[in-house]
Formats: sequence, C-alpha cells, structure tokens
Amino acid sequence: MTPGLRVAVLALAAAVLLHGGVAAQSLAYSLFWQYLESLRVNTGIPGLSAVIVQDGHVVSAIGLGYRDVEAAHPAMPDTPYPLADLTQPLSATLLMRCVERGELVLNLPIGNWVPRDEDPGATLRQLLTHARPTSASGFRYEPARYGVLATPAQACGELPFRKLLAQEILDNSAMSDAVPGFDIASTPAELRNLFDDTVLARYAAVLQRMATPYKVDKRGRASRSDMPPAAVDAAHGLVASALDLAKFDADLDRYVYLRRETLIESWTNATHNGATIPTGLGWFVQTYQGEKLVWAFGHSPDAFSSLILKIPARRLTLILLANSDGLSAPFALGDGDVTSSIFARTFLRLFL
Repeated sequence: MTPGLRVAVLALAAAVLLHGGVAAQSLAYSLFWQYLESLRVNTGIPGLSAVIVQDGHVVSAIGLGYRDVEAAHPAMPDTPYPLADLTQPLSATLLMRCVERGELVLNLPIGNWVPRDEDPGATLRQLLTHARPTSASGFRYEPARYGVLATPAQACGELPFRKLLAQEILDNSAMSDAVPGFDIASTPAELRNLFDDTVLARYAAVLQRMATPYKVDKRGRASRSDMPPAAVDAAHGLVASALDLAKFDADLDRYVYLRRETLIESWTNATHNGATIPTGLGWFVQTYQGEKLVWAFGHSPDAFSSLILKIPARRLTLILLANSDGLSAPFALGDGDVTSSIFARTFLRLFL
C-alpha cells in the first residue's frame, strides 16, 4: 500500500467512525483487515491470525496467509500458535489470584521458593514488572528471569505449573485450542499423567493444526524453521489461538479471574526510585493520546510472534498471532513502547 493510499484509507476510516453505527464499525474493521494484509505481505509474515474484541465479544476475526505454506493450509482465527512471551499475562493472572487469596505477598523475595536463584533477593513484584534496580533505568525486559515465577505459582496452587495453567485458565475460559506446552507429548510420564487420555488426545489434535514456524530473510522469503519443543514456565510455552486469547481477555474484563482493584493495580505503571517504568504486573502499560494502553507481546526468533493490545477505557482489544517473528523482531517492543510497532499504530489510528 502506497503512503498516499494509506492516508486515504485512514482518512476514510476516521470519517466513517465519526458517523458511528454498526455499518460504520463493520467498514472500519474491513479497512483495518485490508491494511493488515498489506503489512503482512510487506513484512513477509507467512500466516497471521487476528481478532478484535469489543465489550467482551469477538466483533471481527480473520486469518491471513498460510499457517503451512507448503501444504497451502490457510491461517484461521482458531489456528494455534506458540505464544512465547505472551504467556506472561496468563501467568501473572495465576499469581495475582494467589495474592488476592492472601497466599502470596508480592514483596517477598523469590529466594523463599528458589534459594539458588541468580538473585534470590529479587521480589515477586520486581520479577512481575521486570524491575532491575541495578540498571540505570530500573527496568530491563528479561523473560528468562520472569520464567522463574512458575515456582511460587505452583507452590501456591499445589500443582505442577502446566496443570495449574490448564485447570485455572485454559479450562476455565474454555480455551479449546490451547495446550499447556507444545512439548507435552515428550514430557516425562509423571507430567503426562496429570492429564487423562481424552485431554491428551485433544492436545495432540490441536498441535497437529499448530502453525508452522518460518524464518523470513531480508528479501521476504520464508523457509521453515527447526524449533524444538520448549518447556513451560511463567514466561513461555503456552500454545493458543487468537480466539482462545479473546476468551481469556473477555473473562479478564468481566472480573472472572481478578477483582477490579487488582486489575487496576496490575495495569498501573510500577516505579523505581520515584521514576516510572513501562510495566505493571505482568503487562506493559503506557498512555497514548490520553488513553491508557495495556499490552504484551511474544517473540520467538525466526519462528513466531504475537501481540495483545488493550484499550481498557473503551473495552477494546486487538490480538495478533503470526508464524514468523515479523510482529516483534522489527520493533523495539521490549523497551516498552507499543507504538514502535506499525501494526499497533495502524490499529490505534483507526480506532482512537
């Protein structure tokens, strides 16, 4: 899409939105999908699944390109993808449920559960917010450090972490295309025995439809990636579809998981030495044109990427999943500014 056409599309969408109405909204969604397809092609993403949630309901969903290029299997809204770092908000929800019940205290050090941790004095709050007091800004995005939060979560839930995630989140929100780890077929027997044969068969069927990972070169040419199954922790490992995440998002906004005051705390920027850092508890938080944005992203190099962008005051959410790293690799999302993403900026310009 040329710059002139982009301007025309955005201007038309703005004019349409000003007039309101169901037809106007439908046209806005259609325009966004057209622009999204152009971005997908320009960034070389083989397959992309996208959902928009408004007031707890999926109002528009689409699959673009292919989940498997060689087999010509199209990407669909219910195509499963490994979420990479986008596992973090779901893990944070588990932890904050424990906090609400008084079973965890955020200011306790991780060493209480993991004595040999590299920094046993780091608190649960610091890990949830990616706070690093030793860095100049007090912040450093480190998913690997976040992953250790699985240990206090499973201690609180008295279940292995992947079982806890499945039981309290995936099953509770009827996330039928979600799997607590795409390594589940190769896990030790004691872990597989956490799930009955019917559930394991369903997980296996979901993984058969999982998007194929691709590496995209500088010329936009995609080739299959060899991505071995990874273990599940609080930062990585969950497989889900965009429609699954829409269910979780809707339940979160309906206070199914957490009380309103807990969400407000989770979606408020943390501070370090009086300075604001770009994260809340398990989420990035920032302000754009006077609106609070709450978001998270996933990045699996040369394989997968993901983005969830919420505008809480408007009860509006965008969910994007891709089978290359094109949603995240070109942008410095780990620095805490979602507007560095052309995908996010396009959505915000159309709907804000």
